Amino acid sequence: MQTLQLKRPAGVSVLRRIPLCKEWEIPFGLGRAFEVAGRKLAVFKARDGKVFAVDGVCPHKRGPLADGMMVGHQIVCPLHAYRYNGSSGACDQPNACSISAYPVEVENDDVFVVLPVLA
Repeated sequence: MQTLQLKRPAGVSVLRRIPLCKEWEIPFGLGRAFEVAGRKLAVFKARDGKVFAVDGVCPHKRGPLADGMMVGHQIVCPLHAYRYNGSSGACDQPNACSISAYPVEVENDDVFVVLPVLA
């Protein structure tokens, strides 16, 4: 009988739960910049307490999204006021690029982001 050993192909990503910070370190309505697994992230906390993580750079003018603010559950780019949905990354402007949004988990006071990283 032959035993096959399965190997994950090179370059395949897996989801990892990565600790970021304490929840109280993210101000209501404002963003905070992080670099995780070689990826720039902007993390925001809405006024209702929900925490969002998205790409840290706006695709339109390369603006630092963490320098923007939240309006409701939308992240506002500080350079041109484009708005991105915090959950989906969709832009409010027609024919504009969206950004990636990542799942966030808050346990006790710890904030985690779930990111695809190379295995």
